[in-house]
Amino acid sequence: MPRYYFDLRDDDELALDEEGLELSGLRAAQVEAAKSLADMARDEACSSAPVNGTRHMAIEVRDAGGPVMQVRFTFEVETLKH
Repeated sequence: MPRYYFDLRDDDELALDEEGLELSGLRAAQVEAAKSLADMARDEACSSAPVNGTRHMAIEVRDAGGPVMQVRFTFEVETLKH
């Protein structure tokens, strides 16, 4: 089974995945990346830190040969005045 690495991008910060996961293929890697990104987005939405503006989050998936996909999420909050 191929090993996929899931690097986390949060705006300009990148955290490299050194361990990776053995998965059956690219579709399984896509599902794993989407789940991880959904968790990141949920944590951001529930954070007690004030959010104003736009946050860009992504999971960059790579295998032994290099990058294979990027799954992105943009979280935007616009405060409306009454």
